[in-house]
Amino acid sequence: MKISVITVAFNAEKTIEHSIASVLGQKFNNVQYIVIDGGSTDDTIKIINKYKDKVDIFVSEPDRGIYDAMNKGIALATGDIIGTLNADDFYSDDHVLSEVAAGFTDPHTDILYGDLDYIEPSGKINRKWRSGKYKSGAFNWGWMPPHPTFYCRKKLFDELGAYKLDYGSAADYELMLRFIHSNKTNVYYLNKVMVKMVIGGISNKSFGNRVNALRFDLKAMRNNNIFLPGVTILFKPLRKIAQFF
Repeated sequence: MKISVITVAFNAEKTIEHSIASVLGQKFNNVQYIVIDGGSTDDTIKIINKYKDKVDIFVSEPDRGIYDAMNKGIALATGDIIGTLNADDFYSDDHVLSEVAAGFTDPHTDILYGDLDYIEPSGKINRKWRSGKYKSGAFNWGWMPPHPTFYCRKKLFDELGAYKLDYGSAADYELMLRFIHSNKTNVYYLNKVMVKMVIGGISNKSFGNRVNALRFDLKAMRNNNIFLPGVTILFKPLRKIAQFF
């Protein structure tokens, strides 16, 4: 079994090296590592080039945002399983990909996800996202898995498509809705913190961005058979409150 890991970056000189080292330090050794850069103007490319002998594919060119970059990586992926580790993220330990591979030894597993910690630049945990085991219909009540822990078989991208850019910052949410909720795939919950994410995502940088994110969330819900989008749009942010405790 081969796992393709995609790291997307743009002007990420402060964090990209930690992310790369996190992938290269994994004990699981059948990894295709793809790095897609959006044409950085800082030292990101210089840092990536330090590892050019260990990165399987490196592309640096302008793109239309993070999900366009992910789609480029997916198109280049040759692994049986595909996941992402963004430039602000790193694995919680060096056994994560080994445990991902173990989860996919069951031929019925289509998708795997786990838990995530949001951390401050100092390393202090800010929020704890504990996903819990998926139950059919859970998306109707605002549930979703943390996208940085989302791994799936390549065939799903081939059959169901990749990220849809017209959903803006909710493109990851829409894809998970489409794959898990609408198409009723078989999902495996890896009960551990898989990824640490440095806080400061694109959908939360301003009030305007947050409003746009909610609008895109609602669009995703309506187009993926959520039965009461108005209720779901209320429950979805409320679930985040528990992550602070």
